[in-house]
Amino acid sequence: MKKKGGMVFRLSKSMPFYPRAVHRSMYFKWTINEKMMFAALMSALAAVLQSAGGFLPGVGFFISPLATAPVLMATLITFRWGSMSYLLTIFLLVLIQPSELFIFPFTTGVLGIALGWALRTQSNRLNAIFVGGIALFIGICIPLYVLGFPVFGPGVSSFNWTTIIIILAFSQIYSWIWLEFGLLLIRRLKRFLT
Repeated sequence: MKKKGGMVFRLSKSMPFYPRAVHRSMYFKWTINEKMMFAALMSALAAVLQSAGGFLPGVGFFISPLATAPVLMATLITFRWGSMSYLLTIFLLVLIQPSELFIFPFTTGVLGIALGWALRTQSNRLNAIFVGGIALFIGICIPLYVLGFPVFGPGVSSFNWTTIIIILAFSQIYSWIWLEFGLLLIRRLKRFLT
């Protein structure tokens, strides 16, 4: 598939080196206190970004999806630190904006953990996109079909295959967008993080 300027974009492109380089630097060079402070800071930032939907009606709904980024960055250290950041963000949301408790744990936060892990462990972009997309797909389906929470409004609450396919396609595309944004963010912050 050709893009403007004759560049060819392939999803099977290998993962760049810098997410692993940032991971190694954070994991081996940072002290336990630095890791803890970074994870706590990322949790606070994720909670503030996720809360924007409730505090700033309208524009806040465009800000709240950015809560994926801090969880992704915390998961770059290790999966354990990312999970702790994810849980701490949930606890902060209980205090700050409880209405976001159906959104963050199942969608924004899960995608951050999945992509943070995939950036460190997967060798090509397609695998990373698939991992993030499946995590998001499951995260959307749990509140929608298991808990009965209308994620997309009351019109999309009954199970049908068309809806499942649309959710799966949306999850993969959204994961792809976040993978590219995550790589851009890591490349920009690489000097600070290492």
